[in-house]
Amino acid sequence: MRRGIAATALVASLALAATACGGDDSGDSAGGPVTLTWWDTSNATNEAPTYKALVKEFEAANKDIKVKYVNVPFDQAQNKFDTAAGSKGAPDILRSEVGWTPAFAKKGYFLPLDGTEALADQDKFQSSLIEQAKYEGKTYGVPFTTDTLALVYNKELFAKAGVEAPKTWDDLKKAAATIKTKTGVDGYWGSTQAYYAQSFLHGEGTDTVDAEAKKITVKSPEAKKAYATWQSLFEGKGLHKADTTADAYAHIQDAFVNGKVAAIIQGPWEITNFYKGSAFKDKENLGIASVPAGSTGKAGAPTGGHNLSVYAGSDEAHQKAALKFVNFMTSAKAQETIALKNNTLPTRDDAYTAEVKADPGIAGYQGVLAAAQPRPALPEYSSLWGPLDDELLAVAGGKKSLDEGLSSAETSIAKLVPDFSK
Repeated sequence: MRRGIAATALVASLALAATACGGDDSGDSAGGPVTLTWWDTSNATNEAPTYKALVKEFEAANKDIKVKYVNVPFDQAQNKFDTAAGSKGAPDILRSEVGWTPAFAKKGYFLPLDGTEALADQDKFQSSLIEQAKYEGKTYGVPFTTDTLALVYNKELFAKAGVEAPKTWDDLKKAAATIKTKTGVDGYWGSTQAYYAQSFLHGEGTDTVDAEAKKITVKSPEAKKAYATWQSLFEGKGLHKADTTADAYAHIQDAFVNGKVAAIIQGPWEITNFYKGSAFKDKENLGIASVPAGSTGKAGAPTGGHNLSVYAGSDEAHQKAALKFVNFMTSAKAQETIALKNNTLPTRDDAYTAEVKADPGIAGYQGVLAAAQPRPALPEYSSLWGPLDDELLAVAGGKKSLDEGLSSAETSIAKLVPDFSK
């Protein structure tokens, strides 16, 4: 059951009480335009300027609506919104990470969008992304940006070594060794982060939990096999050892974009930064392939991204304006603009225009997106990576055995989903 007043009743009751963000502190004046507050959680340098320009375009076409744009650091936004919504002071619109959407919907903080103007073009969006925005059968967000993981590689180094993009993790090990022999450069550098290890789980046909069966599966035979494969890629010829420092992400990224490692697993949010590196001055040198498959024969990259969601605590006037704004920001035209400016993946098929697909990075990720695996509609799902981040780091650094790390992770996960069995 969702906590709080049902959203349908909430709209009517709050139409008379301007206590939400769209009310007293919104800057509205009697008879004046409605002022919306939008919390955007994108990169303030690479992405935000595009969104600010679209806000101005929307305001020019809708003189009765103003939008107060606020860029909130991604790593702070979830807690900030949770606190603000609990006190009826949240923004009218949130750029919600896909994992947050069901969690906030469960608390009654998001407005169901089915049948509203925000979802007028629902059939244009990729169906898996719509499903990922649902909780208990209702849709609480409109897909805004999407992403997945892929094997990104340096085509020139691969060609010099005479190897192709690997289809399996065993193929990757062989390719890495050959690349090292032929070029002197490491063939692959893996991440210790749980999100990046997710592909190994999916490749074995499993996950951290079985949401339908309400069972924790992080120590299942399939999961142990998946993590053993993940661990094996930190040791061997052409395989870079695990970086357990706080700056590991930056180290891996820097090495790849400057040609010091031939392949990594990465998402499309780094496309812009790939092109800034010396190895990819020629964009066509960037190779993008599905993550290697596990023993099931299937590749299993996770689907990520963000939705635009509307705060259920805003009054009726602000909700109506918010729905119009969400519709505009997720339109084919806006999605095309965002893709061209920010190198991010559109969430609707009609935004993949010829100009958008001319970018090899976007075209490459679009090609692997269809095989990506959506997250289960479990409100606690995103939080499950927290314990795994800690434990996998300890395992990769040799401080714990794999079994010890997974056992500790299982204990921590059990506290997050207490109604799940082991």
